[in-house]
Amino acid sequence: MLSFIFRRLLQSVFVLLAVSLIAFSLFRFVGDPVAQMVGQETSIEDQEKLRERLGLNDPITTQYARFVGNLSKGEFGFSYRTRQPVSEMIISRMAATLELGTVSLLISLLVGIPAGIYTALKRGGVLANVLLVTTLIGISVPTFVIGIFLIYLFGVELGWLPTFGRGETVPIGWWQTSFLTLDGWRSLLLPAITLGVFQLTLTMRLVRAEMQDVLKTDYIKFAMARGINYRSLYLNHAFRNTLVPVITIIGLQLGGIIAFSIVTESVFQWPGMGLLFLDSIRYVDIPVMSVYLVVIALMFVAINLLVDILYFAIDPRVRLHSAHE
Repeated sequence: MLSFIFRRLLQSVFVLLAVSLIAFSLFRFVGDPVAQMVGQETSIEDQEKLRERLGLNDPITTQYARFVGNLSKGEFGFSYRTRQPVSEMIISRMAATLELGTVSLLISLLVGIPAGIYTALKRGGVLANVLLVTTLIGISVPTFVIGIFLIYLFGVELGWLPTFGRGETVPIGWWQTSFLTLDGWRSLLLPAITLGVFQLTLTMRLVRAEMQDVLKTDYIKFAMARGINYRSLYLNHAFRNTLVPVITIIGLQLGGIIAFSIVTESVFQWPGMGLLFLDSIRYVDIPVMSVYLVVIALMFVAINLLVDILYFAIDPRVRLHSAHE
C-alpha cells in the first residue's frame, strides 16, 4: 500500500512540474504586463526600471527556476495589478469556488445515480425515455445558455432567486461560507444547478451503461436463479460492481467542476477563482494566471491520488497488479 502511494506521489510531482512549465511558458505571450501597469505618460526609462525590478528582463530559465523555487516554498509572489500577495487572492476566492463545486457535485450525484439505476432497470419505460431525452438536451445545450435561461426564469420572471453574487456569508476563521445563511443558499442554487446539469448527465449515463453491463453477467443471472431479493440483487450485487467507474467519474467531475466553473462564475458574477482568473487575463496579471493553473493542477492531482487509493481499497485486481509491479 505504501509503495503504491509513493509511486503515485512521485508521478504527481512530475505532473505538477510539467504543468508549472506550461503555465509559466504559456503566459509569456499574452501581452506586456508593464504596459497594463503604467499609464501612457510613463517614460520608456521608467518602464524599463519596472521591468527590471519585476525580473522580466532575466533569462527565461532564470525566471522559471525562480517561479518553481517560490512555489516549492509556498511563495506565490504578488499580483502585478493589485500588488497583493497572490496566495491571499487565491485563498479569498477559493471558498466560493469549492462550495459551488461541492453543491454542484452533490446535485449531479444525488440525481444522476438514482436516475441511472432507474433507467437501467426500466429500459423502454416512458419515464426512463423521458429522462434520457431530457439529459440529452442538458448535455447538448451550452452551460452559459442554461445559466441565462435559469436567470430569466427564476430571477427575472418569477423573482424567486437572486441572479448574481454570493449573497450573505458568515466567517469561520479565514473561510467565508454561504452554507450558514438563507441568502447564501438562495444565491448558490442557480449557479450550482447550472454547473451540475452537465455532470448530472454524465453520471446518469455512466451508471446506466455500467448497470446494464453488470446485469448481463453470469453471476447476476445465477443470483436471480437462486431467488435472491431483487432489491438486494440490484443494490448489493449489481450496483456495487459499478462503483469503480463511478468513483472515477466522481473524481474527474469534482476536478472538472472546479477547473471549468469559469463560465458559470462569469454568468452569475460568482466571486470565485474562475472569475479571478478571467480578471487576471484582462489585465495580463501573469503571476495570478500561472498560480491559478498550478493550484487547479494540484487539486486534480490530489483528487486522482485519492481515487487511486480508493481503487486500491475497493478492487482486489488493483492490489494484485500492484503487488506484481
